[in-house]
Amino acid sequence: MNELIIAIDGPSGAGKSTLSKLLAQQLNYVHLDTGAMYRCVAFAAMEQGIDPDDQERLGTLAQQLKIELVHTLSGDRVLLDGSDVSTAIRTPEVSLLTSRVSAAPQVRKALVALQRRLGEAGGVVLEGRDIGTVVFPQAQVKFFLSATAAERGQRRYAELVAKGVTVSLQQTISEVVARDLADSEREHAPLLQADDAVVIDSTNLNIDQVLTAMVEVVKLRRQELK
Repeated sequence: MNELIIAIDGPSGAGKSTLSKLLAQQLNYVHLDTGAMYRCVAFAAMEQGIDPDDQERLGTLAQQLKIELVHTLSGDRVLLDGSDVSTAIRTPEVSLLTSRVSAAPQVRKALVALQRRLGEAGGVVLEGRDIGTVVFPQAQVKFFLSATAAERGQRRYAELVAKGVTVSLQQTISEVVARDLADSEREHAPLLQADDAVVIDSTNLNIDQVLTAMVEVVKLRRQELK
């Protein structure tokens, strides 16, 4: 049996990045952080002063950037044109800009092509907002992670504070709500739940509980495909 393509979708702050990394480790699969790819484009656009509504320039930028997702002993790192931007792309400013930049069809076309090349052989866990509906609709396992906006805002706030970033809890929750709205209403590849996705609401679950549930789903799917 060929190795599986596992798609994990859901809104910002639902735990996709953390759980996709843990699931990939558990299965000895490659983790492809597609959200980090879009953040790289947003970060580069911000650095170069590109108007987030200038879709043509954003599309050209996305095609020119060299984005690498590297696994190291100290964790996964994101390289942009050879520079480590793992921390720089996680600021609130980049988070909000990413939603606007990722709405550009030219950007999505460039990055979806890259994601498909990296994941087509299987043995991968990909996370984002349209992996199971647009990037890999043929994925054998699809998850849709959710949680209330308040809970996701609280998690994001704790994450930023732990990194030494000074933020307001209410502002962070408001940004999560704004990101949800932008992701759901954008014209190209909006946040959607695949019809055949397994939905997990993590509002009242910890990471270990969600991971256990996901591993069980993968085991069952493997048995079905034998």
